[in-house]
Amino acid sequence: MDERLLGVIDTPVAVLGTIIPDGRPHLIPVTFAASGDSLVTAVDWKPKTGRKLRRISNLEADPRASLLIHHYSEEWGDLWWVRVDATATIHRTGPEWERAIAALVDKYPQYRERPPEGAVISLRPENVISWPARP
Repeated sequence: MDERLLGVIDTPVAVLGTIIPDGRPHLIPVTFAASGDSLVTAVDWKPKTGRKLRRISNLEADPRASLLIHHYSEEWGDLWWVRVDATATIHRTGPEWERAIAALVDKYPQYRERPPEGAVISLRPENVISWPARP
């Protein structure tokens, strides 16, 4: 995994970007974890606006995605961001799904009592771009 990701993997939330069929971006905050060489997020039990999530249908139509991991601080010298451009794969069962769920449960105490049961989005990084306020 890209070394720039190792220092930010503990960040609690990221923004997942997918492409709506008309070409516009669709952004959504997500929980995420590292699983092997991929970053993963899952559809969990928190309330959603519908049964078929736009992020899933977008990725089924076009697997290109970006994940933006960032940190904001009132001290602007502490600002940083990392953008991961990736190809996504959706898993609903199987070993990749199980590993992803285990990684999310390990990272988030909220998932320990009630792990995600929905689809997993696995993001295979193709390009990593980062910016720190301080080197």
